[in-house]
Amino acid sequence: MYILKRLWLLALCLLFLMAAGGCKAQEETEEVPEGAYEIYYLNSSGTRLIAREYVPEGESQDMGSLIEELMIQFLQVPPDWDCQTALGEKVGFQKYSLENNVLYLYFDANYMLMDSAREILCRAALTKLFTQIEGIDYINIYSGDQPITDSSGTPVGMLTAGDFVESISNVNSFEKSDLVLYFSNETGDKLVAEKREVMHSINTSTERLIVEQLIEGPQTEGLKATLPPDTKILNISVTESVCYINFDQAFLNNSLDVQEYIPIYSIVNSLTETGSISRVQLSVNGSQDVMLKNLVSLNTLFEQNLEYTEQ
Repeated sequence: MYILKRLWLLALCLLFLMAAGGCKAQEETEEVPEGAYEIYYLNSSGTRLIAREYVPEGESQDMGSLIEELMIQFLQVPPDWDCQTALGEKVGFQKYSLENNVLYLYFDANYMLMDSAREILCRAALTKLFTQIEGIDYINIYSGDQPITDSSGTPVGMLTAGDFVESISNVNSFEKSDLVLYFSNETGDKLVAEKREVMHSINTSTERLIVEQLIEGPQTEGLKATLPPDTKILNISVTESVCYINFDQAFLNNSLDVQEYIPIYSIVNSLTETGSISRVQLSVNGSQDVMLKNLVSLNTLFEQNLEYTEQ
């Protein structure tokens, strides 16, 4: 009888624990409240973004009221959270304007005084927050009535949520690289150097980053692209200071108005600027036995050639 009583009590305890575990699992899998927005803050050490769900108070707000309410939440730290605002304490928000699907955010001149790591995280937090609003696809940030710029003075321009991969939420997972990229001059017969500062994932090699930036095209007025924008990098590797790049067919379908050697040395001269690359081997779909513009064979190792660089 005593044993049966003990077993019965044990069974009750097991049922209780199972019920408690079920409740906990239900809480952990609770869905995001309908109409909630994720507002991004910096953790206490200022190294990464953390998101907090927020449901606006108004049931049927117009877009202007929604923007203002979310900005208020963005600028203040939740009292129960050990975090800080993504915006620096000395930075003041001034106003916003909305034109079509672009939200313009205006801060005072202190915005550009933030250190680069914090500014990148703040930029990501603002973009990820406000592009959640239906009808806003881009944001454009101003500091003291001037568009924000990178370290080279180039305007950052319009931003979308896609500009910030998930890894950008952690300041330790990206780094800044200063690149020297070669693009074509207006006549298409010489290369011109463009200095560019790029924030990128630490998992992206410098060589891949350089070629990706060349594909994106120049940011300096008066310069022309050297590679088709739909070019894909199939593979890129480095062995004993030789960079091997395998492109898809789009590399050969280069209809840009530049001389035949300009695309080649746009890549080669940009890569050799790093100091770690001395030669470059190009291929298309794994083959070097191809001709670019029916004039230049890729079946060779290319070295830096300043003859095509504008002095």
